[in-house]
Amino acid sequence: MSKKAILYRMVTKEHICPYGLRSKDLLEREGYLVEDNHLTSRNDTDDFKQKHGVETTPQTFIEEKRIGGYDELRKYFGKGEAGQNGTTYAPVIAIFSVAALLSLAFQFFVSEDFISIRTLVLFIAFSMTLLAVQKLKDLYSFTNSFITYDLLAMRWLRYGYIYPFLEAYAGIGMVAQLPAIAVAPFSLFIGTVGAISVFKAVYVDKRELKCACVGGDSNVPLGFVSLSENIFMIAGALLMLSF
Repeated sequence: MSKKAILYRMVTKEHICPYGLRSKDLLEREGYLVEDNHLTSRNDTDDFKQKHGVETTPQTFIEEKRIGGYDELRKYFGKGEAGQNGTTYAPVIAIFSVAALLSLAFQFFVSEDFISIRTLVLFIAFSMTLLAVQKLKDLYSFTNSFITYDLLAMRWLRYGYIYPFLEAYAGIGMVAQLPAIAVAPFSLFIGTVGAISVFKAVYVDKRELKCACVGGDSNVPLGFVSLSENIFMIAGALLMLSF
């Protein structure tokens, strides 16, 4: 016989509860036949909460026992807390991975050759551009984190607001193959200041900080990965000036 579960979740014209959908998906993946009950109005939801003495929906019942919401359901099946928690390198890994694939694809399209100096320059350029986008989506949040360790931004806060635009310009300029003199100095400058700042904060002062490299709301720890962003900028500038 199939295992059965009863799920109550909010589904209205204005709102479909994401945790209700997640609960249904989790139950089905665990092999349960789900009796899916929709609470189609605010009154239905309030009546359900009052009847069962709960404060939130969705709610899952298994073998006539209330398990609870999505978090409680995950615990019931022995799963960890949902979502990203604590420090993580996932955002940086995702950006660098996509940048690497983009550079390989772009270079193959242009010359039918995957690996070359141009591929490396493209990887640096795409990485810088993608990282700049993460900062530009919320400049206030980014600068709030950035000014806690960048040596120039500490003294001139406006530099924190300029930085992502310079990073995006340098990255796009590398892709467009603008003259080296028009791009490389900017990349070299922000990369050098950034590398010195990160090295001092992490390896000299030994401060534990979050990196603003993927935006101010990230949980990426300031360290070698953060330093690599600045090293890439310096390397990209030097490569442009060399060829």
